[in-house]
Amino acid sequence: MPTLAVKRDLLFERIGQKFTEEEFDELCFEFGIELDEVTSERQQVAKEQGEKAAVNLSDEVIYKIELPANRYDLLSIEGLSRAIKTYLGKSSGQIRYTLL
Repeated sequence: MPTLAVKRDLLFERIGQKFTEEEFDELCFEFGIELDEVTSERQQVAKEQGEKAAVNLSDEVIYKIELPANRYDLLSIEGLSRAIKTYLGKSSGQIRYTLL
């Protein structure tokens, strides 16, 4: 299963709603995806390369979300947030494109 790493605050901003970690985990389960890991850039690098390599990195929360292999539309923050908004009834799911 593919995993998408997204910044929590940016995802919640695009959805238009904030969740606790437990609420978002439950929403993911209901939607058919899985909140795999909650981490930060600093924690990831510290785990992989040691504390010295992670000194100046961000503590911004990152959600790693497992997605079904057949849902290509969810492989970006834009697609994931659009699908969750539609699932929550905050959007019709219609996409409007403007030609420039």
